[in-house]
Amino acid sequence: MSSEIAAFFRVEGALISRPTLAAAGYLIANSQALTDRFTRLTGIAMALPLSFGGPLKDSTLASRFSWMGTRGMSDDRLSVLGEEYATRYVIPTLKEVGVKLLDEARRRNERVVLVSDNLDVIMQPVAKHLGVADLVCNHLEMSNGKATGRLADPVISGHLGGAWAREYATENGFDLTRSSVYGASSDDALLMSAIGKPCAVTPDRALRRLARDNDWPVVEAG
Repeated sequence: MSSEIAAFFRVEGALISRPTLAAAGYLIANSQALTDRFTRLTGIAMALPLSFGGPLKDSTLASRFSWMGTRGMSDDRLSVLGEEYATRYVIPTLKEVGVKLLDEARRRNERVVLVSDNLDVIMQPVAKHLGVADLVCNHLEMSNGKATGRLADPVISGHLGGAWAREYATENGFDLTRSSVYGASSDDALLMSAIGKPCAVTPDRALRRLARDNDWPVVEAG
């Protein structure tokens, strides 16, 4: 049996409130190419109806569209803007309840794993601030030092489920049955159902109902 126990945190919702679209908008709006910013933001407009509830919702496709406007941005520029966004807008607004749960998991000697729809250039400073080494997030494809506007596979989104969890656990030596997972959205339900100890953190209505039906613990802010 695997000896390590993990604590998976779905960053969006459990630790931060700002949507991934806001991060994409910031990077794109601050690109150095002044003349085509409007065109660059078209991808975000396309992602909007796919990001929220309704018949068009598709979180993976929304993630792909969100970052299309980064095409042609340099690796250096993305790194600078990513750290700037993390420092100004993400780290100062980390949810107290989520950070407390993370600290409790660490005190139980569980290996914390951050799972985020966001880009590595934004999430790496956040993970460093939280003292977390294990980070699963999205990466842009790069060609000759410039972004292609496409996300590298596998795309991290709300569709993560049992297959991904089992593969990740096998690669890293985790015992999923004894591991925990923290999520806030119904998008996280598949992942939460695949891990032994799910916990809903200030959940949306659909996840709250699922937690009640499955007798999962619910933690509220404040």
